[in-house]
Amino acid sequence: MTAARRAGALLRRHYGKLRSSQIRQKSRNDFVTDLDKASEKLILSIIRKDFPGHSIQAEESGIILGEGTRWIIDPLDGTSNYIHHFPMFAVSIGVEHKGHPIAGVVYDPVHDEMFWAEKGRGAYLNNKRIHASATGRLKDALMSTGIPFRARNRFEEYFRSLKKISLASAGMRRGGSAALDLAYVACGRFDGFWEINLSPWDIAAGAVLIREAGGRITDVWGKEDFLLNGDVLASNGRIHGQLQTITRAIFH
Repeated sequence: MTAARRAGALLRRHYGKLRSSQIRQKSRNDFVTDLDKASEKLILSIIRKDFPGHSIQAEESGIILGEGTRWIIDPLDGTSNYIHHFPMFAVSIGVEHKGHPIAGVVYDPVHDEMFWAEKGRGAYLNNKRIHASATGRLKDALMSTGIPFRARNRFEEYFRSLKKISLASAGMRRGGSAALDLAYVACGRFDGFWEINLSPWDIAAGAVLIREAGGRITDVWGKEDFLLNGDVLASNGRIHGQLQTITRAIFH
């Protein structure tokens, strides 16, 4: 949590102060700023000091090989939001052991909300235990999603899922930070979330939060391959089957 909090403080200090010279475009609609890199550098320095032998997978630095445990880092999830002064972005740090997520933190520095969880110990928002919602019917559910801007070849099937789930649910939100969307499912603000073509650093921390909060996370076909394929379906668990029926029929 120390690394996430310190990186979040850095992002908060520079929020609203970015210059155009500090922003670069990695690909269409995919941006990186000097603050992404500074945040990641700070996180890596803390992890390397305390856990020098561990593997690391970070969005900007790539893979650093080590032994056993792997840290999966998004130093600024919601970069476009950050650039446009839209206050929904986060630092996301997940920990994986032998292919299984075991711990994670998602820190929202604007609202000073630290979501954290460890396998077998529950999920928390700051110091309060959190739980997924009790909503049992999709028609009563508030859903969240993310538009897969990197996967334009899959837009048609994504928009079919958006139409189907929008019509079947009570409402839809799109915030632009998958890490926070997953955290919001864990604490019951959202009843479900789905997105395709995500990266491991978008998902790893949130996966632990949701499972420890009593929810469920799979890929859109109901399998456990979401860290590999990036096609994520998350829910409070109670409506997962209803959602999965829709996504399994649409996505190929």
